[in-house]
Amino acid sequence: MAHVLILGGTRGIGRALAARHLERGCAVTVCGRHPEALQGWPMAGHPALRVLRLDIADPAAVHAVVAEAGETLDVLIVTAGQYFDTRDHALDEAATLHLLRTNVSGLASAFEAGARRMLAQGHGRMAAVSSMAGLLEDRPGASVYGATKRAVLALCATYRKALAPFGIPVTALVPGYVDTERLRELNGGDASHKPFLMSEASAATRMLAAIDRGVAVDAFPWQMRVAVSLLNLVPRLSRVPEFPAPAAPDNGAVKRPIGVPRDTQE
Repeated sequence: MAHVLILGGTRGIGRALAARHLERGCAVTVCGRHPEALQGWPMAGHPALRVLRLDIADPAAVHAVVAEAGETLDVLIVTAGQYFDTRDHALDEAATLHLLRTNVSGLASAFEAGARRMLAQGHGRMAAVSSMAGLLEDRPGASVYGATKRAVLALCATYRKALAPFGIPVTALVPGYVDTERLRELNGGDASHKPFLMSEASAATRMLAAIDRGVAVDAFPWQMRVAVSLLNLVPRLSRVPEFPAPAAPDNGAVKRPIGVPRDTQE
């Protein structure tokens, strides 16, 4: 029986992926900060399901779980992540560090531990969930969240390159809007207005197929992928040319470089 480990598997897309793997007869271990979120889930009592409490921001705990999960580790999927709309909300130091530890360092720890285990056993597959935000080019005013999701794509590409000679595929999953509980929470309880909204089940089915085929990057639906590509073609009108500031008489006023907001200088 194949064994699948899902970090971030107690809610949303991770839970939907767990359901798909249980349906196909796999042994599944799901980890998350809130295992109680599985209460009332139809598959919560499945005999092939194991549930562990885990904060992916804790590297020692991640390494321990990956090293000890099952007799073999056939598939490692990382869906754990944290979202802040940092375009609208300033992050304090604690929130910034937790976002980085969850979305970037946590994935790096999981992939490091997963690669070590799969290389030792001679087989395996790894996958991680990014976001359409990760496909957007970095521009002034872009969110830290988007930057972390670009880091997810970079980590997947790095491990894909490193593990390819050993027959271990690494897939980056890049969904558009998925109708998860979290997305509804962020939208007043109703996310139906989001463009090209997908159900958790349909997104999980698409992701499972991509992992099975060893696809490098699966960005879907195609409408969102096209929309992001078009956005990346828009000229960067907000970028100010870096021309030297004109000379001005020294009258005691504070000099400010052209294009730099006032509150960053004073």
